[in-house]
Amino acid sequence: MKRIRCPKCDHYVIFDDTKYTEGQSLVFQCDQCGKQFGIKIAARKPATAANCQEANPTGEGELGAIIVIENVFHYKQEIPLRMGDNVIGRYQKGNPVSTPIETVDPSVDLNHCTVNVSRDKHGKLRYTLADNNSNTGTFVDNIEVKGRERRIITDGTLFTIGATSIILRAAE
Repeated sequence: MKRIRCPKCDHYVIFDDTKYTEGQSLVFQCDQCGKQFGIKIAARKPATAANCQEANPTGEGELGAIIVIENVFHYKQEIPLRMGDNVIGRYQKGNPVSTPIETVDPSVDLNHCTVNVSRDKHGKLRYTLADNNSNTGTFVDNIEVKGRERRIITDGTLFTIGATSIILRAAE
């Protein structure tokens, strides 16, 4: 199943892409706003070094990811992390966050929290979580991350923003 976003209202249209062939053109009508728009089924690109370089421009290899768990509001997502600040927030057109979560959860702010990826003095990856003065807070093990607090998190740490749960998957 594939999801495509309506260019007018950002609502998702879901369809089974296995029923169509490469290069085929399709026309959809958004259930939300009624806008008609077309797409062309593209060939799947094999994973290449260039594709990996786009996801990680520093070229430092795998840096880990956050797994956004499917809640009442949305599907499970896996979002790769980058070196430095990964600002996490709700996706919205024009929102400049570096790690957008596609959700309709109103309790996730547009600029909710930050996961910083850095290296310690031994060269080992270090992950630090901070709340960005969000309205609903950021919680690790049901304990709120306060205003200027920076909490070190490790592989498998579950943290919550609004009604959305996220798990850190550290790099090997």
